[in-house]
Amino acid sequence: MSAPAPLGMFAGGGGLPHRLAEAAAAQGRQVHVVAISGFAKAEDFAPHRAIELRFGQIGQALEWLREAGVRELVMGGQMRRPSVLSLMPDAAGLRILARIGLAAFRGDDSIHQAVIKVLQEEGIEVIGAQDLIEGLLPKAGLLAGTVPDDLARGDIARGIEVAGALGAVDVGQSVVVQQGLVLGVEGIEGTDALIVRCGELRRDGPGGVLVKRVKPGQSRLVDLPTIGPQTIAGAAAAGLRGVAFEADGTILMERAATVAAAEAAGLFLLAFDPANPNQE
Repeated sequence: MSAPAPLGMFAGGGGLPHRLAEAAAAQGRQVHVVAISGFAKAEDFAPHRAIELRFGQIGQALEWLREAGVRELVMGGQMRRPSVLSLMPDAAGLRILARIGLAAFRGDDSIHQAVIKVLQEEGIEVIGAQDLIEGLLPKAGLLAGTVPDDLARGDIARGIEVAGALGAVDVGQSVVVQQGLVLGVEGIEGTDALIVRCGELRRDGPGGVLVKRVKPGQSRLVDLPTIGPQTIAGAAAAGLRGVAFEADGTILMERAATVAAAEAAGLFLLAFDPANPNQE
């Protein structure tokens, strides 16, 4: 019986890359981690084989992975895309950047899909984090707190609509709505900073709702919306009533801890189906 195929990984910050490495190792797979400099460190992935490289060193990363026999790769973790001018690509990276073309100047999903296409052309298939970790994407339902009232449901519906419009132009995945008012939408700053900003803009009365959803047409292989205990802590500090996120499309980190934090803070945690958001 042949040994399981090795797995490559482009790793950013946070706990997801480590969970992915553990899951792959539990399947008997050798894990080869490219830690993205500034977001992850190679030494943090011991005992797995790892190397730390800049975004622009993708040519070196591909050569390193191919030498290890990697034909399948997963991307995970928090990382902020650098400006094109700061990439400092290696020689192979320059050629790859030329193949990516104008997508490098557009939104995150545009460049992700272009990178996935290039990797496939190089003989490396990209898989989603959900292919390695069962239950990573919750099904529709109320996970914590009380059922949202009519006002909260209205805010959720408004958030789904606005986040969908943002995602259609590849801008962001999150929005905060309070009493029908859009307090803020996610840009390059990320969800945590959005929550802090909206806490400063909150109105009197019932608090708002953070709504996260997958961008329309987005690849499900990388950069899915993610929430965890830190999201709940920020939402509580900002005076929000709850967090609603797209079922089967949002990564829920540390599920038990996240649900417990929402219960303790008195927040609802709702996984919704965009086609039927009022169904628990």
